[in-house]
Amino acid sequence: MTEIFGDFIAEFPPEQDSLELTFTPSSLPIVRRWRNNRLSAHFIADYFSNFLPVNDDDPEQQNLIKQSKGAVIYVANELLENAMKFHEDDFSYKVKFGIHFVENIQVIAVILAMNIVKPEMADSFKIFIKRILSSDPKELYIQQIEKSAEAEDGSSGLGLLTMINDYGAKIGWKFETMPDNPDAIAVTTLVQIAI
Repeated sequence: MTEIFGDFIAEFPPEQDSLELTFTPSSLPIVRRWRNNRLSAHFIADYFSNFLPVNDDDPEQQNLIKQSKGAVIYVANELLENAMKFHEDDFSYKVKFGIHFVENIQVIAVILAMNIVKPEMADSFKIFIKRILSSDPKELYIQQIEKSAEAEDGSSGLGLLTMINDYGAKIGWKFETMPDNPDAIAVTTLVQIAI
């Protein structure tokens, strides 16, 4: 079974460039993995910045590239950290992470992460997604700050709300039951940032 929420892109144009990485979350303790997540986010941002038109004589364009790269680093790091933190280690699936480019009037960086969760975690996340999609993002951000002060499970959702509020991101999600295991749900979070 597959469910899609928000602004999810199911297929990318084959002629567009992309980069995808896979990780084995259980290969390192989570504390050591944070450093690798940050490094991977910077790598994705460096890769992305090579596709932007560059004019070394235009300081305004250089500033725009720097800001765009910063947005990609933030989003990539948040997505990868969430994918690792909430990945279900009981299954032998890997976390997938990558960036795609969609060009129409402007360049859009599409950053995605896919991890595996159990059905009860998927259901809980769907409830939060529905809140994101039906609420004012700024008001929900304030509510989540207050709620996260009390929460102990690390699932505040502030990263997703920051992407929407600070970077104008469009976010989509796909939940898909793994064909070989009905207790394993692949969750793909996809974030679009216009550059």
